[in-house]
Amino acid sequence: MQWLDYDTENCSIQRTLDIIGEKWSLMVLREAFNGVRRFDAIRNHLGASEAVIAARLRTLVAAGILSATPYKEPGHRTRNEYRLTQKGFDLYPVLISLLQWGDKYEADTAGPPLLVTHRECGEPVLAVIQCAGAHVLDSPRESQVSPGPGAKLRNSVI
Repeated sequence: MQWLDYDTENCSIQRTLDIIGEKWSLMVLREAFNGVRRFDAIRNHLGASEAVIAARLRTLVAAGILSATPYKEPGHRTRNEYRLTQKGFDLYPVLISLLQWGDKYEADTAGPPLLVTHRECGEPVLAVIQCAGAHVLDSPRESQVSPGPGAKLRNSVI
C-alpha cells in the first residue's frame, strides 16, 4: 500500500477531529468525565465564554457524545444536564492518552496535577495500545497500515 495513493477525505481521524478536535470540546469532555454536568458549572470551571461552551455542548449533543437531560430547580427555569452517552464513554481512552502524554511531557516540575487510578486496586490507569491478540505494542513501528473497506483511491496520484 502506498499511503499517498489513497484519498483522505473520509479519514476517521479527520471526522473525529471535526467533532472533538477543538480545545474547548475536549475540555468539556474532561469536565463530563469528572462529573461536571451543568452548564454554569462547566463554564465557571473552564473560564470560557457562554457562547463557546454552548456551541461545544450543541456539537457534542448533536454528535451523540453527550445527552441533554432536563432538570428544574425550584424557582428557576428548566435547564439541561449533560451526560456522557456510550459514544462519549468510548472516548475515555483518548482522554487518558492525552493525559498520559501531558503528564510525561508537559507537567509542572512538581508533577501531574491529576492522578487517575483504578477504583478497585488504586493503581494508575494507563492507555495501552494492543492488538486483538493481546500483544502490547510499544512503538508504531510494530504495526502496519493497509486499506480498509472504506478506502478510496485518489483521482490523481502525487
